[in-house]
Amino acid sequence: MTDIGLDKTQYGTHSLRRTKASLIYAKTKNLRAIQLLLGHAKLESTIEYLGVEIEDALRISESCEA
Repeated sequence: MTDIGLDKTQYGTHSLRRTKASLIYAKTKNLRAIQLLLGHAKLESTIEYLGVEIEDALRISESCEA
C-alpha cells in the first residue's frame, strides 16, 4: 500500500469489506444481497454499515422483494 502512497495504518480488512459492500450497493442498490454477503442478521445492520439513509434503504429494499 505504501508503494501507491497509502498509509497502511488507515486501511485494513474492515475498511476493504466496507468498501466492497459500498461498491456493490452503488452498482446494484440490492440491500438484501449485501446483507447476505456480509452475514448480517438484520437489514438495519447492513443499512447502518453502509451509511445509507434509512428511508432510501427501506424503499429500495421493498422494491426488490418478491
